[in-house]
Amino acid sequence: MDSRSLCPVDERADAPTVQRVTETPFRTVIEPFRIHSVEPLRMTTKAFRETKVREAAYNLFQLHADDVLIDLLTDSGTGAMSRDQWAAIQHGDESYAGSPSYFIFRDAVQELFPYQHIIPTHQGRAAERILFQCLGGPGTIIPSNTHFDTTRANVEATGAEAVDLVIEEGHDPAALHPFKGNMDTALLEQLLTERGSDIPCVMMTITNNSGGGQPVSLANLREVSEIAHRHGKPLFLDACRFAENAWFIREREAGQGERDVPDIVRDIAALADGMTMSAKKDPMGNIGGWLALNDNALAQQARNLLILTEGFPTYGGLAGRDLEALAQGLKEVVSHDFLRYRITSTAYVAEALDRVGMPCIKPAGGHAVYIDAKSLLPHIPPLHFPGQALAVALYEHGGIRSCEIGSAMFGRHPDGSESPAAMELVRLAIPRRTYTQSHMDYVIEVAERVMAIKDTLPGYRIVDEPPVLRHFTAAFEPIS
Repeated sequence: MDSRSLCPVDERADAPTVQRVTETPFRTVIEPFRIHSVEPLRMTTKAFRETKVREAAYNLFQLHADDVLIDLLTDSGTGAMSRDQWAAIQHGDESYAGSPSYFIFRDAVQELFPYQHIIPTHQGRAAERILFQCLGGPGTIIPSNTHFDTTRANVEATGAEAVDLVIEEGHDPAALHPFKGNMDTALLEQLLTERGSDIPCVMMTITNNSGGGQPVSLANLREVSEIAHRHGKPLFLDACRFAENAWFIREREAGQGERDVPDIVRDIAALADGMTMSAKKDPMGNIGGWLALNDNALAQQARNLLILTEGFPTYGGLAGRDLEALAQGLKEVVSHDFLRYRITSTAYVAEALDRVGMPCIKPAGGHAVYIDAKSLLPHIPPLHFPGQALAVALYEHGGIRSCEIGSAMFGRHPDGSESPAAMELVRLAIPRRTYTQSHMDYVIEVAERVMAIKDTLPGYRIVDEPPVLRHFTAAFEPIS
């Protein structure tokens, strides 16, 4: 290329005309990092895996991690921390109260989420428990676009009812909608009008995990915020994948394409009155979370509960070194280079699975690929858990651990009744900065092999289960 084409254009009136040149992007979006240390994977055989999953009562949560080749069970706390995060760990201060590490953590959170009270917790579900213990209770209703499993369980543990109000497109895996995580604002308005006295707050999950990792638009958040506040209700964010959601807003929402992700995040935060956070997701931590609030009285009540079960308000169940690692992670996750790689690499897997005939939720989400097990395995009824059948097959044939998000996770209700979930999905959650493209190509090849025998896969029944969050520890057996 002529070097003159890379020079700035002189826009004086008498300057010679110079053709503007836009650099053509490469087709390959590379990892914006290089590998600093590695850990070995244990190669196993199909016979070995069949034995191990049987010993685990066909529950992939019960497998030993050493017996898993590619672990896509969750992206929660399973990512690789950066060089600078490990350096921050060395800087951590372990004072019981008032540690300098807390203030570094607090300032990093408030840089993106400028709420008045930042209350650390050991992980997101602790923040959920505290919030709903303060606001929930028998007879109350907590609406959301879609509650995830621990959120729903913490709502229901107080005697409250968790209600999902996602838009209609959010129930259709094949529907092409840029923001399938959006809340149905007409249904929210109706619920608040009819049952407003029973509703202490409104929740929004970004991205919408149970609905396929689908984002929520800034316009929808504005509308939900307006409705909630007009009815006198605070709005809280379950914001554990906030950066991915902000990137989707930048890429898909009109008028947002030239904006920086941190500015979009601050706009999101400004629409809500507080948040729960699992810092094991987008904040790039292996542990941690927080509850953020503006309400002084609610914050005091939350801190009292925190001290009871988590720890002093400046550590909340975390070591100082973890607080500093999270502060650094918050800086790294809003990098455009990282988010472009993150979202593109997830879409790469989803598009490849679609090409081999394995139906996935469209468009691809941010942190995971969601396979539509109901469409893939129509011979297995929902209450015989087609998602569990597919997840077991992926492990047996290739050592891939995934997660059922369907009737095994959501089919049992607080009154003990059973009904099919809205969708029967298998989630391939991709840990941050952990696997390479060749790992993902292997996952695609395993999926292709499972496709060849899908019609022979059996359904499953539950033979033992706990009363709540059964998918973590339930025992399954195949149905002959």
